[in-house]
Parts: sequence; structure tokens; C-alpha cells
Amino acid sequence: MTTTPDAKPRGTRLPRLARRRQLLSAAQEVFVENGYHAAAMDEIAERAGVSKPVLYQHFPGKQELYLALLDLHVDDMIARCRDALASTTDNKQRVQAAIGAFFDFVSGQGEAFRLVFESDLRNVAPVRQRIERNLRESAEMISQVIQEDTGCSSDEARLLGVGLVGMAEVSARYWISSNGSIPKDAATQLIARLSWRGISGFPRTTTDH
Repeated sequence: MTTTPDAKPRGTRLPRLARRRQLLSAAQEVFVENGYHAAAMDEIAERAGVSKPVLYQHFPGKQELYLALLDLHVDDMIARCRDALASTTDNKQRVQAAIGAFFDFVSGQGEAFRLVFESDLRNVAPVRQRIERNLRESAEMISQVIQEDTGCSSDEARLLGVGLVGMAEVSARYWISSNGSIPKDAATQLIARLSWRGISGFPRTTTDH
């Protein structure tokens, strides 16, 4: 196979975890560029600068490699949402921080968001489960805050959490697809204002911070 311009030189022995990170980085490039179905293990190995046997030592197949990447980035998105909600006790600022977490994620290095939000493998159960986990856990964290501070039932709070996550995700994806025609901070504040105008209208059961 012809060496691509981005291929890494072969022959360097790395610790297992470092090698795994290298392989995941190369795989992400190939999956984002080509989509799952058109991506080839040959190209991933070449991009990483390793032989195919080395690649298969770490990941027995293309789907396992894809799922490892999904786990990595879903965990990252959920952690961003958790950190945003924990960053302040002021709910207006919480909304902005949570919206900002999605805009930060889509503008992250390597377009990892495409694997989580735009996967061409959603009909495969293990992939769908991971993508749904991202929505479920992010929405659950937000719904807990809503339920604690309003008179909403758990079902109502969960639906509101899903709605806020969906708005944040779709807005962030549209923003990045438009090449950031609006500065990120301004776009985040715009969607946060829309979200806050809606959620702040619900009666509170605790004193606002």
C-alpha cells in the first residue's frame, strides 16, 4: 500500500497505552474523513505507522475500534456536561455553561463530534446504545437540576432535559457547519438566552442564587 503523506514512520516501540492512543487518533482521522463503511483497517494502520498485525493486537476488528472511539468521546461529552453543571450554583450561568459544553465539544480537535452526533452506524445496536447513553446521561443530569428547583415531576423534568440537550446539540452542529459565522461565545450566549427564557418561566421551589 502506498504511504500516505500523513502516515507515521514505523518501527518505534511504544508502551501499550501510548500505542492505543496513537491508534485511536489515527482511526479517528480516517473515520471522520471517510465514514465507518468506507474506512479501511489498512488505511488506519498506515496512518498510524504500524503494521496490520499490531493494529489487530489492540483491536480485533473495525467495529471494536469504532466503539472504543465512541466510548472515549461519549465519556468526554458527558464529563463536559457534568463539569458545566457543577461549575456554579447560579442556574442562569448553569444553562450557559451547559450550552457552552456542546459548542466546545463540536469545535474540539479532530471533529470527534461527528462520531457521536453524525455516525453512519446508528442502526447497529452497540453504536446506538452509546449514542443514546450520551443523550440519556446528559439529559438526566440537567433534569435533576430542573426537578430540584421547580415543581416539575420527574417525567416533566426529564422531557425538559432532553429538549435542552437536543437544542444544544442541534444548534452547536449547525453553528460548526456554518463555519462559525457567529463567534462561538456569541453563539453560545444566544442559545443560552433562548434556553433560559424558557426554563426560567417555570415556578421555583427554592430561592434563586
